[in-house]
Amino acid sequence: MTDPALPAAPALLTDLYQLTMGQSYVDEGIDERPATFSLFFRTLPPGWGYALAAGLDSALRYLEQVIFCEDDLAYLESTGLFRAAFLARLRELRFRGSVRATPEGTVVFPHEPVLELSAPLLEAQLVETMVLNLVHLETLVASKAARCVDAAGDRQLVDFSLRRTHGGEAGLKVARASYLAGFDATSNVLAGRLYGIPIAGTMAHSYVESFPDELEAFRAYARAFPDRSILLVDTYDVERGTARAIEVARELAASGHRLRGVRIDSGELADLSRRARRLLDAAGFDDAIVFVSGGLDERDIARLLAAGAPIGGFGVGSKMGTAADSPFLDMAYKLVELDGRPTLKLSPGKATLPGRKQVHRRDGHDVLALAGGDGLLVRVMAGGRRLNVEHLAVARERARAQREALSPAQRTLDAPAYEVRIDPALERLRAELTAGSTVS
Repeated sequence: MTDPALPAAPALLTDLYQLTMGQSYVDEGIDERPATFSLFFRTLPPGWGYALAAGLDSALRYLEQVIFCEDDLAYLESTGLFRAAFLARLRELRFRGSVRATPEGTVVFPHEPVLELSAPLLEAQLVETMVLNLVHLETLVASKAARCVDAAGDRQLVDFSLRRTHGGEAGLKVARASYLAGFDATSNVLAGRLYGIPIAGTMAHSYVESFPDELEAFRAYARAFPDRSILLVDTYDVERGTARAIEVARELAASGHRLRGVRIDSGELADLSRRARRLLDAAGFDDAIVFVSGGLDERDIARLLAAGAPIGGFGVGSKMGTAADSPFLDMAYKLVELDGRPTLKLSPGKATLPGRKQVHRRDGHDVLALAGGDGLLVRVMAGGRRLNVEHLAVARERARAQREALSPAQRTLDAPAYEVRIDPALERLRAELTAGSTVS
């Protein structure tokens, strides 16, 4: 969802220093020099065994559409910071560059490029903020969601995050990223329409409270959705609520329908799910699911299942949609080559590796090397246009295959660090450039 007052790819949604650097590039006559920037993250959050690349579709769509409109240019002129020649340059600016990237759903590790963007220096600089923003959010959420998938096994997972994501557009991207990672459905109706994600939902406590009693609420909902009813049984008391759900289930069965299940959204979910399950089984409704929600993330899911809770599905919301325990990746977008000359940064704790790169996946480790040959990074854009538009289902299947190819230890919630080796040629180049920079 975007603000209707904004263009699809607002060029001013950037940091000021991108524009002030751009002014200087134009002043110095270096704005057309070919440059390559690498986007990567430096570390994983504690316990995370991998990240899942996502957001590439959003980034490429932005690159294809970004322009400075006349209102943008008028605003920039009003600031008094920019000269006429630079504003004229922005008026004609379109992204003409190329992108090599790890396709969405690819498992990635620290310092490996998620994408590398090559373009005239001015263009490559001006798009930094939004490219990083788009790839960061979806990669972060897809990675958090993948951990929930790892914890849940074959149980159903539904994205319930929209009400607490940081804005409506973020809610759409969370729904997309979580489905890519392996979630089964989303409560977000617009995401269902835009991305073809299955939509799912039950009812709120307010619905139950809107009727004279719980049984009448359940009956009314079952009349409206006789084959889709999952009844929320914890508004008053879970066992009494489940008993009333069973009464409705019998009425549905008499007319040729089946209760889908019950949902518990509060309390000690392990114990309450056992009580609900016993009642359903004793009544002959062993096919009705016990679905739970309420502030869950991957560690809660793992704890409940380790305790033997007979839960068939989870609604996962706030903690996944905001990546609550690890709300950002240390992601960066750094210049690695200019005019064919490899570049690097030596800042303590933020040093970079020079040159365009390729990632080679071996048995149990990765090798980060200078560009050349086949590897994880593939060309996805040339001349400012995507080479193909990949369907979300393809990225989802890739994510499944990539996760399954990892060792079981790498998919645990407290995973060991995965080994990423530096190819000798890349190591030599870094040493040569470091020595030269130190001497000068």
